Amino acid sequence: MPSFHDRKAIGDAHERRVTLELNQRGWHVSPWGQGVMGEPVRLALRSTDSFLRWTPDLIATREGQVVMIDCKSRMTSRASQRHAIENSAVTAHLQLVAWTRLPLYYVFDNLDLLTPGDALGLGTHGPRTTAGSGTPYLLVPADHALAFDRVFGPPRHTSLPDAA
Repeated sequence: MPSFHDRKAIGDAHERRVTLELNQRGWHVSPWGQGVMGEPVRLALRSTDSFLRWTPDLIATREGQVVMIDCKSRMTSRASQRHAIENSAVTAHLQLVAWTRLPLYYVFDNLDLLTPGDALGLGTHGPRTTAGSGTPYLLVPADHALAFDRVFGPPRHTSLPDAA
């Protein structure tokens, strides 16, 4: 099983990619969540049942719209074509969406998107795992996912100056 640091490196790379994809579409992105907290705080939160454990990774804005993003790296089964989201994360995120009145999107490696409502309504209960937090998962068929460009817009192309 990969170590926390290995999983974090993979997650950090996915967050950078999602940030770049959003930036190319005119979104301004800031890091958020446990990724910006020091290790002592992260470790302490893991030993609690606080929903702060599930704070999304990124927050983004464009033209007055604000969205929360939770990046999900390596959470899609190639065999079953289902995205996995921890039940505890979905529960926390549904409450966060209600409290903040802002949308939240899960972004997977292939840039598929789901919302906490999608996960709750379309997901089936999966097994507990020994990786990560060890909590049960909801499994959502990938064909129910939203397209990244449909939600965040297509990449904006800039014109190159004409060569003289």
